[in-house]
Amino acid sequence: MITWNPCRVFHASRLVAILEAYAIYDPEIGYCQGMSDLLSPIIAVVTEDHEAFWCFVGFMRKARHNFRLDEVGIRRQLNTVSKIIKCKDSHLYRHLEKLQAEDCFFVYRMVVVLFRRELTFEQTICLWEVMWADQAAIRAGIGKSAWSRIRQRAPPTEDLLLYAIAASVLQKRKLIIEKYSSMDEILRECNSMSGQLDVWKLLDDAHNLVVNLHDKIETPF
Repeated sequence: MITWNPCRVFHASRLVAILEAYAIYDPEIGYCQGMSDLLSPIIAVVTEDHEAFWCFVGFMRKARHNFRLDEVGIRRQLNTVSKIIKCKDSHLYRHLEKLQAEDCFFVYRMVVVLFRRELTFEQTICLWEVMWADQAAIRAGIGKSAWSRIRQRAPPTEDLLLYAIAASVLQKRKLIIEKYSSMDEILRECNSMSGQLDVWKLLDDAHNLVVNLHDKIETPF
């Protein structure tokens, strides 16, 4: 006999209800696989359903292009990840070209659900909050102002997620170059990163990439 955890049932019902409401709110996108990955951290920290719904709506204003059928938004982001890798590590990029993997399709899932399946809940919240802080700084007009020099860190960027994704691939560069001879092998490696990533090391590496490459990489949107 299967015993259902009442707490899990409650949160699952909230998840379904909010996703159904969103599908009605945004019929052009509707419901797509992967949206639950983006919503689950929100309902974990926002207890009121109506507040969680509007938080999700705000989140999806930035992420809805990930769920368009034409995949234009996804392809633009994958192209940016590819550019970051090419600028940072030409040896790795040439190996990807040899394997016909330079389009970086192997990080597709990371882009769609914003690293949610590779990171723990706590790590996801850390990454997303840093990412949102960068976006808020840009909206506040900080950008390339003196504030960036004062904090002696990377300038805020809309693309921190993409730099983090590129950083996760670069962390595996030796393994990819020496051991893998097909894109499928790299894809399996990327899909097996769950529980293996240090989010603070990932953010440090991503910020280092921003410092060195920010002016060379075009924003995808």
